[in-house]
Amino acid sequence: MSERRILIAHLDDVGMCHGANRAMLELAGKGVLGCGSVMVPCPWFPEIAQAYRSRRDLDLGVHLTLTSEWQGYRWRPLTGCSRKGGLVDDDGYFWRNCVLLRRHVDPVAAEEEMRAQIEAALSAGLDVTHLDTHMGAAAVPELVAIYLRLGRTYRLPVLLPREIASYLDVLKLGAVRPEDYRAPLEALEAEGAQFVDRFLMTPGVPSAEADAAYRRLIAGLRPGVTFLSLHANAPGDIETIVPDRAHWRTDEYRILGDPDFAAFVPEQGVELVGMRALRARLRAQDA
Repeated sequence: MSERRILIAHLDDVGMCHGANRAMLELAGKGVLGCGSVMVPCPWFPEIAQAYRSRRDLDLGVHLTLTSEWQGYRWRPLTGCSRKGGLVDDDGYFWRNCVLLRRHVDPVAAEEEMRAQIEAALSAGLDVTHLDTHMGAAAVPELVAIYLRLGRTYRLPVLLPREIASYLDVLKLGAVRPEDYRAPLEALEAEGAQFVDRFLMTPGVPSAEADAAYRRLIAGLRPGVTFLSLHANAPGDIETIVPDRAHWRTDEYRILGDPDFAAFVPEQGVELVGMRALRARLRAQDA
């Protein structure tokens, strides 16, 4: 695989709002988008769980959620709003960013919450294909061992790229060093559970530049497996949730639904793969 250019086009934040669910349901399997992950504590998770019952083709993991960043639209832990475990702020919601989370969190409480989210997704009927994490929260140095342990427990691929700087450089985790991840990455390699080389994310450019930016991103992919963290959202609600950056998500929704862009990706010699295939590969090792 080292000479091939392989892309995991992944939709984050499914279940966060109705528009994110629409994007997943409308775009998955019809072009570039192949998989996504759900935010179980969010208000619109029940909608995507219900839709999944008639869309078993959806390749969905759990977007482990320990932060709640928006100004007027928040969510709380499944395990309760007690401040004892350090998961919530003074208003009883998840902390707004990873720096605050790291300052307060009890890892025991974080593990309980992440397990609860996985179990809730499974109980809702989702055939969970993988684990990743909202804003990188489960991958902070204080919690990364738990994050990997959950992957082992449920026999699911966990997002932690080999080229760890590609992940750390775009997230706001606070004070971290690539050296902090040497042991976790070596463990994934030793277990045959390392599938992703590098991490890229929604370009976040003005609308006039969006089409060109996405084509440059695809054309510039390097050999190996790239995880592209996308945030497409159908119009209608995201404009209220995050007015100044909503266009990043609605532009992405439009581009991912464009047949010309879907044709452009294979023309560049890029192969598409979903997380279900990687889960099958991981579990085949058990057999």
